Amino acid sequence: MSRSRSPGQVVLRRALGGRRRLVLAGSVLRAGHQAGEATVPVLIGLAVDQGVVAGDLGALLRWLAVLAVVYLVLSFSYRFGARASDRAMEEIAHTLRAEVVGRVLHPGGGAESGRLPGALAGIATEDARRVGALANAIPGAAATFTGLLAGAAVLLWISVPLGLVVLAGAPALLWLGHLLSRPLERRSATEQDRAARASGVAADLVAGLRVLKGIGAERAALDRYRATSRDSLAATMRAARAEALQNGVVLALTGCLIAVVGLSGGRLAAGGRISLGDLISAVGLALFLIGPLQSLARVNTAFAQARASATRIAEVLAAPPAVTPGAVRLPRDLRGGLSLRAVGHAGLRGIDLEVAPGELLGVAATDPADALALLRCLDRRADPETGTVELDGVSLRDLDPGDLRSAVLVAAHDADLFEGTLLGNVGAVAEQDADLGRVMAAAGADEVARALPYGQETAVAERGRSLSGGQRQRVALARALAADRPVLVVHDPTTAVDTVTEARIAAGIRELRRGRTTIMVTTSPALLTVTDRVVLLDGGRIVETGPHTELARRNETYRSAVLT
Repeated sequence: MSRSRSPGQVVLRRALGGRRRLVLAGSVLRAGHQAGEATVPVLIGLAVDQGVVAGDLGALLRWLAVLAVVYLVLSFSYRFGARASDRAMEEIAHTLRAEVVGRVLHPGGGAESGRLPGALAGIATEDARRVGALANAIPGAAATFTGLLAGAAVLLWISVPLGLVVLAGAPALLWLGHLLSRPLERRSATEQDRAARASGVAADLVAGLRVLKGIGAERAALDRYRATSRDSLAATMRAARAEALQNGVVLALTGCLIAVVGLSGGRLAAGGRISLGDLISAVGLALFLIGPLQSLARVNTAFAQARASATRIAEVLAAPPAVTPGAVRLPRDLRGGLSLRAVGHAGLRGIDLEVAPGELLGVAATDPADALALLRCLDRRADPETGTVELDGVSLRDLDPGDLRSAVLVAAHDADLFEGTLLGNVGAVAEQDADLGRVMAAAGADEVARALPYGQETAVAERGRSLSGGQRQRVALARALAADRPVLVVHDPTTAVDTVTEARIAAGIRELRRGRTTIMVTTSPALLTVTDRVVLLDGGRIVETGPHTELARRNETYRSAVLT
């Protein structure tokens, strides 16, 4: 019965299998290069014996010509072999990066669970690079074995004892290198995990730098990063010690093997059992063997690191989705009606709500956690623990998350902007360029553009850090409006703007979204004023519904949540 392969082995085999031709070409060409390198000392020995010692100028010139041809062939073999293996290495790394990023961005989610964004970035970059490096290590291994076998064969031809020394010593070195690679593999996996975590913590702290400074938590944040960084450093040092031990032991024993070959060849020449040319060939081969034997350590290191990284990549690719895709397609004539039936999730309890197609609904939650739970259910980042959410009578559980988000857009309060221009952030999702002006005006982003030095073409830094909080909110809202989804859910889109601008944005949203379903989850009175009705969410339940003015007049809880 065959033993099942681990997920990491599956990733390695699939990655290499897709580039087998390049890997094979690189292996053959680089093996040919090593075979050519092994013949060089032999040709020099023949030139010495038949040309120099025998005094035959013609023979000397012939062997020198042969040597020149061999150098030309091995040079081209290495050049094109390295090109093939390097191409395979880069293509494998690129493919794995695309797979990891594709899994992270999959509408079903789940890959990011328990991992910081920086850790995922480390897996998509450094781990993918290490797996790709295996496409370079395999041709290196083929070249190493070819060099060792060719060197041993020539030494056997010169002298059986010399050949037997290499044939006995090389497998012992291979076995030892394999044993020493096992702790390196384990420590390499830990090293990558700690390094990715340190990177994730650093990215997390940089993203929240303004908040940390605002609350005076710089020292606590610095202590947290220092502790994480120390763990990463300790893991790196353990992996480096394991690699140094492996390389050092293999290198020392390699030196001993070469010394034995050289000394044995010298004794045989002194005893007249081999010629001067054979001695030169033997010494040259002994020096040549240093390269293949030293590369054994590098090859073992590459294999150990690739296996560890492939395991980490496999964990991301095999992460179960947060929600299971359904098989039902969205109706073509989507009206945009939403129904929540006995929905229970996190703090929500028995939520029953009907949102008519084209309605502008406000949701005021006394507990922000309840608002977030509602958003997660509408966005299908999580399925309700009890009850169902339906879109035009179709349960969201039966829809593919990707299809759902082409109809329902949930714009988060903390939405990030992308590096580029202001217009690029908004216009990239717009259905028609002609609507951009209306969208920008509705979100108040036209004022942002006028305040910037190059208007809509002004460059925006990563995550919109070059803009103020209010500017970022208005641009993010414009992006959500430009997407023009049949159902739009926005969460606190105006918390960082002044009241005059907020009132203008509220009127703009109502006008632009007229006839399309819109839900505003907020406690802003300016936004709730323009809604058709407001739902009050308190204690995880819907306790009252009605127009904003009526709720503000008759409900103390609503007044406390919205007007104070």
